[in-house]
Amino acid sequence: MADLGFEFDASTVEINTPFEVMPPGDYEVMIVNSEMRSTKSGNGKYLWLELAVQDGQYKERRIFDRLNLFNDNEKAAQIAHGTLGAITKAVGKMKVKNSEELHHLPLIAVVKVRPAGPDKMGVERDAQNEVKGYKPSKMSPPTATSASATAPVTPAWRKRA
Repeated sequence: MADLGFEFDASTVEINTPFEVMPPGDYEVMIVNSEMRSTKSGNGKYLWLELAVQDGQYKERRIFDRLNLFNDNEKAAQIAHGTLGAITKAVGKMKVKNSEELHHLPLIAVVKVRPAGPDKMGVERDAQNEVKGYKPSKMSPPTATSASATAPVTPAWRKRA
């Protein structure tokens, strides 16, 4: 038993309803929270990301991603590093030391739906959203490589011989 310290009255609050799975698609998001966490096995660490949808019907909905940056499974770590590279490139920051440098910058999350059913461990799970990739937002600043690709070209008549 736990004393709440006050009398709770459910008639004074809006009742939370379960979130429905968002349909697959590209969503404008921003990373609003992140932290390094230890894996269940304790043999690795992953970067946990909380993404907030920025517009449309699902504005303010949260999506979560995990990047296994330090893992005994070399392939898992390689995939995570590639995903982090896609995120940094999408937000125009090619080098970062702290995940907070990626916060509150627009990018596109490519979201899929993992169907309901047993997971790899046989545990029955509800359908849920998964981030399958990241792309630059139309609102993202250009990266160094994309900026040079769009740099003005000197007209032929202005070039010196």
